[in-house]
Parts: sequence; structure tokens; C-alpha cells
Amino acid sequence: MQQIKIKYFTDAIDKLEYIDGKSDWIDLRISETVSLKKGEFKLLPLGVAMQLPKGYEAHVVPRSSTFKTWGIIQTNSCGIIDETYCGDNDMWMFPAYATKDVTIEANSRICQFRIFEHQPTISFEEVNVLEGEDRGGFGSTGKQ
Repeated sequence: MQQIKIKYFTDAIDKLEYIDGKSDWIDLRISETVSLKKGEFKLLPLGVAMQLPKGYEAHVVPRSSTFKTWGIIQTNSCGIIDETYCGDNDMWMFPAYATKDVTIEANSRICQFRIFEHQPTISFEEVNVLEGEDRGGFGSTGKQ
């Protein structure tokens, strides 16, 4: 089991918990009440900093209900936080763009994360022909 050191910047959010057997994604909460106007961008504070294990990074994405509930979009689609972002004041943030006027209350679950090992060192071999099945060149169905 990996152990992650975590610092909480406030008592306004519930402590993080890993729920074994349910999902390996862990919910993150906004650490203060924030109001946004339609078209506004803001870094939403998540109230935590973590020291990830060496060789790991966290992928931070919206929860499936985030847009439906608040009308906010994560502007970088998927945030990547590597193990070097581990200082005492390196609070995690959620870059949000509001599609409507909204107030998000402190302790609301707005995103989730999980950790991944860094990609191994790879090299590329240039070839003229690939030997895999040709699927049509667009997505999983090959249809446009």
C-alpha cells in the first residue's frame, strides 16, 4: 500500500478517504465558498497539498456530476500534478470556467483524482507499414 503525506489548509472540508472496493478515484472538495459569474475563470482551492511517492503523478478530473450541478468546466481537461509539486504551500487547485452564474459551497465535491506511475522511458522505431488491423482511421469505429 502506498502512503501519501497530506496537509490540510482548512477544517472546512472533510478528510480524504480511499473507499476500497468502490472506486480507486478519490473525491476532492472545494475548500471555501466561491461565486463565479458566467464566463469567469478562477482557480478553485481544494484545501490540500500532498507529497506523492517518487515516480508517481496525480491525474485530477471533474466528477461526472460537476458540470450538471454547477455548470463549470475544468479548463485543462485533466490536471497533472507530479511528485515535485509537494511544498508546504503547494495547495492543489481546480481551474474552473463558469458557463452560468454559480455559487459553490465549501466542502462540495467538485473533482476527483487518482495516482499513476510515470510513463517508462520509451523509444520510437520508424516503419513504413504497421502490422495491426486497419480500423478506418477514426476513433474506435472507423466512422466519421
